[in-house]
Amino acid sequence: MRIIISNSSPVPIYQQIKDNIIDQILSNEIKENESLPSIRNLAKDIKISVMTIKKAYDELEKEGYIMSVQGKGTFVSPKSLELTKENAQKEIESNLIKAIDIAKEFNIDKKDIFDIIDIFYGRDN
Repeated sequence: MRIIISNSSPVPIYQQIKDNIIDQILSNEIKENESLPSIRNLAKDIKISVMTIKKAYDELEKEGYIMSVQGKGTFVSPKSLELTKENAQKEIESNLIKAIDIAKEFNIDKKDIFDIIDIFYGRDN
């Protein structure tokens, strides 16, 4: 598992850790039921406070992305991919609403918006 932290980011470190893990679950880099590093090991590896890692793990568990098993460790929840996709869909919907509002403000035709979506959806990245 790779965690990238930016000290210059306005996003809190625990949130950056949480976002990194969610991104890796969504991209299937971390799979269902896969074991995550212990809080202490991850803190040591990325040189971050144990309390910061604990906060990130606690939020991930509360949101259903991971589960802790006493004496065995922390694992990716079996349903976490579905949850992550649902959250991604909510974000897409929110961004589409913003895009549609802008299009309406400037009288951009719906067909033009669909053409833009087709172009960007088909691109390689």
